[in-house]
Amino acid sequence: MTVHELVAALPGPDELRARCRALALLDSIVSAPYDPDHMFAVDWRPGVDLAHMENGSGDQYAVVFDPAGVFLYGFDHESDATPWREADRAHWPGLLDGLPAPLAHYAQVPEFQFDGFFDATVCAWHETGSAGWQCGPVEFADGETDGANWLFELLTAADGTRAFVGFAEDYYERPVDREAVESVLTGAPLDRRTVAALAPDADFDAIAARARALGHPVQDA
Repeated sequence: MTVHELVAALPGPDELRARCRALALLDSIVSAPYDPDHMFAVDWRPGVDLAHMENGSGDQYAVVFDPAGVFLYGFDHESDATPWREADRAHWPGLLDGLPAPLAHYAQVPEFQFDGFFDATVCAWHETGSAGWQCGPVEFADGETDGANWLFELLTAADGTRAFVGFAEDYYERPVDREAVESVLTGAPLDRRTVAALAPDADFDAIAARARALGHPVQDA
């Protein structure tokens, strides 16, 4: 899968935002005491939310939820589309072509720069009021990839519960409760039983505060 298949598989902005928030909450619970890969910042900019993934191996993605639309990018440092394929870094031809003006400035924000360059192998956007997701006119030969095939797997999976359980059990090398994962992903109020199923030693009050900050409902009793 390249970005062309990705734009067909991504859910709409509201569903994507909800999934990103749930992933950030789940990962923060399951990953403890280590830092999670998946994060979500409410009001990263005034009125703008940010979902971010960084795996510690140089790969990452970000999804910006702006009133003007959604800006999404990913970076797979081993993909054919890496800007590092050339001595002077260069984006894959067509990567940013067509990016609408209200969202274009996100390719220039300091948080998405590495040594003064926007390191990206995948880029897509969904302008508010548009019919769906779009991407630039990038082309790939057979066997070439931009990293979309794995970077956004948890955001596009038809069975999000199964996908997260598979990811977490492989990554954290321990069993992960499927029912508890499904409860969080479907937006059910977070309760003590769900948190204990995901992380028996977790501090429920701390996790509940984190959930509220993300906008996820919490059952206090």
